[in-house]
Amino acid sequence: MNALSPNPKRIGIMAGWGRYPLVIAEALKKQGYETYCLGVVDHADPKLAEICHEFQWSGLAKFGSAIRYFKRRGVTEAMMAGKIFKVRLFGRFAWIRHLPDLRTIRMFIPFFWTRQKDCRDDTLLTAVVDEFAAEGIRLSVPTDYAPELLVKPGQLTRRGPSFAQQKDIEFGWRMAKEMGRLDIGQSVAVKNQAVLAVEAVEGTDQNIRRAGTLCKAGRFTVVKVAKPQQDMRFDVPTIGVGTLETMLEAGGEVLAVEAGKTILLDQKEVVDFADRHKMVIVSLMDSEVGLPSTTK
Repeated sequence: MNALSPNPKRIGIMAGWGRYPLVIAEALKKQGYETYCLGVVDHADPKLAEICHEFQWSGLAKFGSAIRYFKRRGVTEAMMAGKIFKVRLFGRFAWIRHLPDLRTIRMFIPFFWTRQKDCRDDTLLTAVVDEFAAEGIRLSVPTDYAPELLVKPGQLTRRGPSFAQQKDIEFGWRMAKEMGRLDIGQSVAVKNQAVLAVEAVEGTDQNIRRAGTLCKAGRFTVVKVAKPQQDMRFDVPTIGVGTLETMLEAGGEVLAVEAGKTILLDQKEVVDFADRHKMVIVSLMDSEVGLPSTTK
């Protein structure tokens, strides 16, 4: 395929797991963009092909191929949306199964082979940003095109937290922010101002399930926040009905998230589910839990 001339109304999406890429693709379509989507194999929803101008499957570790795909279509702006199950990168023979292309191998040699750099999310994603920028492709913030997805501050459910649960939120918030500062994870589960479980590479749902196995009495609190240094282009905290289903199964009762920096998918369905099961959802700012604001 011959390269097309750059066009500001063409935009690329690298889509991972979940509804978030679908919602972003719909928003872009309504705004008149031609979306060229690369769906990560075993992650992306095939329904993206019905929404996007063009859709193609891509391996998890094929950034060189992605750059060529976008350049040939005149795309100079792209974005990442959706969850990537990073734990799969640590499986036996993971890199063989995912077949990284030559450019990706060269890019990640300092991380996975020579060990000159760490493998924290921020470090890896900065390398990806630089690689795309070197080819004239800017990675942008998906929620700039759908700002309504960012949850507003306030109590979302009919029930609010009790005094003891509010104390757990404040305690968990500090723990989660510190975990984020260290680029370990975004969520913690707490009860009686004690940490039950901390998210790492396994993701929020597995963190919640682990808390449930450790706290058979249930009624614990989950706090999910953005990192203090959160880059809104990547790995933005996201919740949906699935998050609450996992909490209900595990015995969680309260969910506290960060206002303005957490994506809330299908808000009405989320709130209705929580109200039916007498759960609590609150959206807070750092200042409401006694921390200095990190909003830029």
